[in-house]
Amino acid sequence: MNTHLKLAFLRIVKPLVRILHRKGVAVGELNQMFKQIYVEVSEEALLATGERPTTSRIAIATGLTRKEVAQLRLIGADGGHVPTPSYNRGARVMTGWLHDTEFLNAVGQPANLPLQGEKGSFAALVSRYSGDMPYRAMFQEMERVGAVQLDACGQAQLMGAGYIPHADEAEKLSILGTDVAALIQTIDHNVLTQERSQLYFQRKVCYDNLPEAALPAFKQMVGQEGMDLLIKFNAWLATQDGGSHPPADGVGRMRAGVGIYYFEEAVAEQPEERIEDSP
Repeated sequence: MNTHLKLAFLRIVKPLVRILHRKGVAVGELNQMFKQIYVEVSEEALLATGERPTTSRIAIATGLTRKEVAQLRLIGADGGHVPTPSYNRGARVMTGWLHDTEFLNAVGQPANLPLQGEKGSFAALVSRYSGDMPYRAMFQEMERVGAVQLDACGQAQLMGAGYIPHADEAEKLSILGTDVAALIQTIDHNVLTQERSQLYFQRKVCYDNLPEAALPAFKQMVGQEGMDLLIKFNAWLATQDGGSHPPADGVGRMRAGVGIYYFEEAVAEQPEERIEDSP
């Protein structure tokens, strides 16, 4: 492993190991997971080139023994980290609430909705964007994660412009699996891509000599303007979504999106240079 790749890997893995350590996951269990992933990736790579993914070929590529590879292939993949059904359904309901004119108020904001009714109600919203899930169950789920509450009139009130499961650690860890993977896949694509026009958008802005007093204002700016931009993107993507707006043409089923996140950390103090006296 070259130095640049090693340093990048260590920076990626350290915060993940911090989470695993906090959850009591031992090194042996993590090592087993890495072996499983190496076998899966090696098999996928062989299939992509039209070669037979034999146990021997995978053993050579991964450095594992044939016995280990055979056992790991029997275990099989777990399907990867994907958002749970409740997250998928809740996000779709919130998307409809944010852009569908039937559920907006006079100034174009998400309206407070009566729970029942054929049109303009929370039940109608859930029916349109969450399939056959009962509206009461959806309300309870969204209330549990802090996305919705009842107002003084007993109507459903949207509590934010993003479906963030504040109170559910399992949902948050599920999002960790999808969002971090999406960022790494974007970077990997850009590393491999030679054609400039085929690069994925990947940008950030960062300063490393900021006073702590500047952070609250910047955090608030990111929260407001970042959400405004995401809502704009969301409104456009919603018009292209095959589930609620079947396209007139086009084939295939693709997943695409944009992520915005805020970060902050303390910068380690650099030791002052010592000035040696001249002899």
